[in-house]
Amino acid sequence: KNLANQTAKATDEIEAQIGAVQAATVETVAAIAGIAARIQEINQIGAAITSAVEEQSSATMEISLNVQQAASGTREVTSQIGSVTQAAAETGSASEQVLTSARSLSSEAGSLRELVGKFLNDVRAA
Repeated sequence: KNLANQTAKATDEIEAQIGAVQAATVETVAAIAGIAARIQEINQIGAAITSAVEEQSSATMEISLNVQQAASGTREVTSQIGSVTQAAAETGSASEQVLTSARSLSSEAGSLRELVGKFLNDVRAA
């Protein structure tokens, strides 16, 4: 009888531990799903930034061309073009930096997605 009581108690403890592990697994899966959603948002933002940077680069190049054509008119315009050209170059440089950062962020997001996927597979396998 004593052995049966001990066995029942041990069974109850094991069931409680299994329940705790299952609850923790559910919480972990929910957290990972949240992370995956944030990664998707980051990817969308990165794509929007990349598109905006490309559009800005195109617009900057067009502005630069128009400014150079106007520069042939007068000395004052030529002087002003120097300032505009410098600003355009700085904008282009900043655009390239943003584009590089967006590509890096996209790459890191892909790596993180891969790690999360591997983790989910490991959790499912466990």
